[in-house]
Amino acid sequence: MSDPRAVARAIDALRRGWPIAIRGEAGTLALLAIETADAERLAAFDPAWTAPVLLSAGRAATLKLANQRDAATPDAPVAVERAPWLDFDGAVALADPQFDLATPLKGPFRAISVPATDAAAAALRLARIAGLVPAFFVRPDEAADAITPADIDAHEDPVRLRIVTRARLPVAGAEDTEIVAFRTPESPDEHVALLIGQPNGQPPLVRLHSECLTGDVLGSLKCDCGPQLQAAIHAIADSGWGVLLYLRQEGRGIGLINKLRAYALQDQGFDTVDANTRLGFAVDARDFGVAGRMLGLLGQDRVRLLTNNPAKVASLEAAGIAVAERVPHRLPPNPHNERYLATKRDRTGHQL
Repeated sequence: MSDPRAVARAIDALRRGWPIAIRGEAGTLALLAIETADAERLAAFDPAWTAPVLLSAGRAATLKLANQRDAATPDAPVAVERAPWLDFDGAVALADPQFDLATPLKGPFRAISVPATDAAAAALRLARIAGLVPAFFVRPDEAADAITPADIDAHEDPVRLRIVTRARLPVAGAEDTEIVAFRTPESPDEHVALLIGQPNGQPPLVRLHSECLTGDVLGSLKCDCGPQLQAAIHAIADSGWGVLLYLRQEGRGIGLINKLRAYALQDQGFDTVDANTRLGFAVDARDFGVAGRMLGLLGQDRVRLLTNNPAKVASLEAAGIAVAERVPHRLPPNPHNERYLATKRDRTGHQL
């Protein structure tokens, strides 16, 4: 039986720079996250200097350690042999692409067979959940307190989501609004829904809005998130009634810090897609099954979806929510986000 509490403890350990263990079908791996470790912790973890570096295929492709076929699944695992010159600082340079221009890599490096592939893939997934760069020192281990890939799956399972409270919340553009908060027992992230207007017998107009601190709160012009949020509230109010789901999936699911790392790569000339994969993440790591669970808890199984993203339609329908209509949600670009919007249209299938 899976233990989501064990995953919460493992996430805490990763963020503190402590090693963890993951048990897969092909063996157990001990892992030390490169981002939060240091040379002293590495020496304690791997005194024999043999632990290879675990990266994602997306990152390995930028280092010429994986071919383009491998990189088609950018969050798949790739192991890099521990060469004599691959010390802790060298591993940091391997792991974090924001240092590529400033830190010439010594090399050469060689990709080797990934030990316990399912455990290695789960480790990269856990790094994303923890908001860390997906890169580890890794070695075989038989730790009794190892977590499993199934534990990690259970930690992200939207079925554990529950309504915890609700209250009236008049907002600008929609004064007749109720806010409903959702969370799981283990995750610190709380999703919320704004119920705007009153049911009128028609499917609600629904907007799935992923959290964007820079756009929603700070007014960033690099994306269209802030204007989309405000326009969605007005559109739902004008339609008579509907629901805005505010999903805590910052940076397309990679977290705030990693999103800002992607911004740094965009400053070097990479677009949104290439920045995410260069960091070692999937192009879009969001889980819209969470939105399906939230709508189910609100008693809504048929909606009109305010979106330009066909993936959202498919994800809601896979979660058992019928999408009666896709309603376009178009806003004009500005000089700072024109490339961002073009990338969404040309590389991720948004119908702008």
